[in-house]
Amino acid sequence: VSQGTLKNLRLDLFTNMESLPIKYFDTHAHIDDKKFDETRYSVIKSAMRGELSCLVNIGSDITSSENSVQLADNYDFIYAAVGIHPHDSQNVSYESFERLEQLADHPKVVAIGEIGFDYHYDFSDKASQSHAFNHQMELAKKLRLPVVIHNREAHKDTLDVLRHYPGVTGIVHSYSGSLETARILLDMGYYLSFNGIITFKNAHRTREVLQYLPHDRVLIETDCPYLSPEPYRGQLNTPNMIKYIAQAVAEIWGVPVEEVARITMENGKRIYQIS
Repeated sequence: VSQGTLKNLRLDLFTNMESLPIKYFDTHAHIDDKKFDETRYSVIKSAMRGELSCLVNIGSDITSSENSVQLADNYDFIYAAVGIHPHDSQNVSYESFERLEQLADHPKVVAIGEIGFDYHYDFSDKASQSHAFNHQMELAKKLRLPVVIHNREAHKDTLDVLRHYPGVTGIVHSYSGSLETARILLDMGYYLSFNGIITFKNAHRTREVLQYLPHDRVLIETDCPYLSPEPYRGQLNTPNMIKYIAQAVAEIWGVPVEEVARITMENGKRIYQIS
């Protein structure tokens, strides 16, 4: 093959790559939520036809974890995390943890979560939250799965638990902490995930933190149906709104949105061990 032909082939390949649609990874969604009961099928179909190529649906109790696994079974681009949210920790039993371990054996379950502490609300007392959190960290350690961490107004206690399990890593979702805490989490091997909050006018600190983070440890998420980004704040959030989070990250980093999509796709697949 002549040098001229090779050059033309490379130019054609570059042109075709530029024309490919951007593909995003929504690393944290709740499309099993009852708010999608009337629209779930159309929301999923829209995501499949749109710019989303991978999504992890996150469990918050046994029922939603079972629903997440069912969604992963039904759709190639959906994966599942199974876990008990701190809000529901007072309702757990030995049977709950047994069922979680059964669900985690599914080949498309990629994490234990979301788990952690939430001191903003009093849906569950601190003792039950700690019990559920530690038990699920033990499960992640046993199964060698990453964890998806929920931390609201409980930074110190969350860090104390994570330090107790140095062999476990994962994702701190909807990150809103300080840069100092972010550096501690990065040193522990965790990834930090950002959602529509970074588009809010009052999220100055979160945007500043994101600006200084290493790009290879950042993820994007919708957390749908919650936390719709601007300009749709207050409306029902959907997986297709992931592009607005990516655009906000691109502005903060000063890079093209295509680069954010590529980086966060690679990061998401790496931490979730998706080939």
